[in-house]
Amino acid sequence: MKKGKKIYFASDFHLGLPNFTESLKREKLIIKWLDEIVIDAHEIYLLGDIFDFWHEWKRCAPQGHTRFIGKIANICDSGIKVHFFTGNHDIWVYKYLPQETGVILHRGNYELNINGIKILMGHGDGLGPGDRSYKLLKKMFTNKFLRWAFAKIHPDWALLFGQTWSRGGRTNYKIDKFRGIDKEYLVQYSLKELESKHYDFFIFGHRHVPSDIKIADNTRYINTGDWIVNFTYAVFDGNEMELKTYKQSD
Repeated sequence: MKKGKKIYFASDFHLGLPNFTESLKREKLIIKWLDEIVIDAHEIYLLGDIFDFWHEWKRCAPQGHTRFIGKIANICDSGIKVHFFTGNHDIWVYKYLPQETGVILHRGNYELNINGIKILMGHGDGLGPGDRSYKLLKKMFTNKFLRWAFAKIHPDWALLFGQTWSRGGRTNYKIDKFRGIDKEYLVQYSLKELESKHYDFFIFGHRHVPSDIKIADNTRYINTGDWIVNFTYAVFDGNEMELKTYKQSD
């Protein structure tokens, strides 16, 4: 990584939530942030749940989010690598989005080694102990037959069902808090991984709780939060990692 360049990490934009008008406001803010960081960005990692619901068919994809998709394509065309991780809300990204924009698609954790600093990152859903109901649900979402069956539903009906299910009746987003090292599944997962291999940073999304916590000697757990209420992201300059908040008034 060249001197003066940085790596950016963000997650949980949930574009589409709770409605078109509010989502569009966030989308424009995210694009403003992207326009600012491309000046010194070496790479950008989008750690899942970028869309509140996404499903691609063989010859069609959901309407909307054209400003964001166009901006990501523009960034990729400029030579900056953009990594897109599937989350539990946009698990059904297939060929369209990578081909159309140029993003590098990841369906699980990814390990990055920069200047000898080791980073393990991912969306974070289904990792660690507990949360058995979701783990069962994820098996259903990734089942080949069920994926095939859902794809046979007309997109109008499939998207209506999927978006309704994803939103779950949410109109106001409930703010969660850090539950403690012993109760945070992703922290417990990170500690378990440290038993077999050293990492300097674990970076996840999913929880919507911005966190920067030392969990062992020379190891920190970072959660990038969300862009619904927190507007947080992480930035790494090759030596230091910082969790930052993007101010809407910027």
